[in-house]
Amino acid sequence: MASSRKKTKKPHHLQWVIEPLMEEPSFLQKPMFGCQACYLHGRLVLALCSGEEPWNGLLIPTDHQFHESIRKEFKDVKQHPVLKKWLYLNETTEDFESTASDIVEAIRANDQRFGVEPKEKARGKRINDKYIEGR
Repeated sequence: MASSRKKTKKPHHLQWVIEPLMEEPSFLQKPMFGCQACYLHGRLVLALCSGEEPWNGLLIPTDHQFHESIRKEFKDVKQHPVLKKWLYLNETTEDFESTASDIVEAIRANDQRFGVEPKEKARGKRINDKYIEGR
């Protein structure tokens, strides 16, 4: 007999970081590759990760042109060793809480250095490297 109770998901342990963003009407959060992706104004702005290194902390989606200025302003932020197009704030960093809060405030203020436009999903069925609409 199947249980009629719905499973309640435990909030991500870094959920407190994004609380200021959750007040914004355009805020959206959803799972992405074992992380929690956070969107604001239609842009992917953060991913909360809680896995093994280097997937433990904040992934900061941004364009390469902004890496240097973000890293100058937020000293603990590094280029992600696997996803080199994004930046990373390791949760074990000594000033993680204050740096994460400062980044979230910049995102909340719509700092255009943070975030990337999500790629549109292809609709339809893929056959021989082509999509057939309507499938």
